[in-house]
Amino acid sequence: MHADLHQPATAPARLAEFPVAFFSVVMGLLGFTLALHAAEATLGLPGWPSAAALALGIAAFVTIGLLYTAKMLRHPAAVRSEWAHPVRLAFFPAFSISLLLIATTLLPHAPETARVIWLVAVVVQAVLTLSVIANWIGARAFLQAQLSPAWFIPAVGNVLVPVAGAALGFVELSWLFFSAGLIFWIILLTLVINRLIFHDPLPERLYPTLVILVAPPAVAFIAYLRLGLEVDAFARILLNVGYVFAAVVATQLPRFRRLPFALSWWALSFPLAALAVASLLFADAVDSTPHRLIGLALVAFLAVAIVALAWRTGKAVVAGEICRPE
Repeated sequence: MHADLHQPATAPARLAEFPVAFFSVVMGLLGFTLALHAAEATLGLPGWPSAAALALGIAAFVTIGLLYTAKMLRHPAAVRSEWAHPVRLAFFPAFSISLLLIATTLLPHAPETARVIWLVAVVVQAVLTLSVIANWIGARAFLQAQLSPAWFIPAVGNVLVPVAGAALGFVELSWLFFSAGLIFWIILLTLVINRLIFHDPLPERLYPTLVILVAPPAVAFIAYLRLGLEVDAFARILLNVGYVFAAVVATQLPRFRRLPFALSWWALSFPLAALAVASLLFADAVDSTPHRLIGLALVAFLAVAIVALAWRTGKAVVAGEICRPE
């Protein structure tokens, strides 16, 4: 049961309703960290902005992790309810993705610590991915209306593995996860596009998850280069598919402006951060000024968006507006 939104919720009630989707905040902050780091490298700037963003992202991960652990211990039935929820189920791998992002951001500063975190993250990612997929193809049937771009999250986590994994020396393991993520992205892309075109529109509170369409190809491009491959035809396809989906999402901006705030608005942050990093990597690889400008523009936009999202999230938490049924 969800607390009455018109009554102030007690602390235990709010803890019971603390959603696993809060880990998307960590994904956004750490994705922004990587985008800032890429921009600093491109412009030759000092690294303190990305270091500050990294500290903020890790602090958010620890805080959200402790709160969700408390929820698991005090309200296990509420956690089981989220796991059974057709929308929130896909957000559980956001936890392992957050760990992977922490390992990736720490890699230049503390490689041994990054290695330990990455190994833990890979195990958790594998368990969560297989568990989510087993749930999808299990005994119960899902409805088309329950499908959303949030279902891409497990695939994104798998494609993200090589970004730090290849540099840490786990090349074959990175290829395994990359292959799994890529094939499930293609499968889910077909299903999601079918749902978006031939079925009812996404609910307002889930509409911002459309931006997640950008994440898989953008992250796959980054991973492709980190696996030691050149900017070839396939790499260009991945990057440009990211641009195509960004353009598709841009056509929906008039509707976005009319939407009420929800935690799903954080879906804007990580995909655009991934596209920014991919753009700057491509620009450096082929010395493309247009791609460099696109990447820097996305980083600047993200800086404003992160501040706005953080402020609006804090306001919504205080008002008890975050936890509502999808």
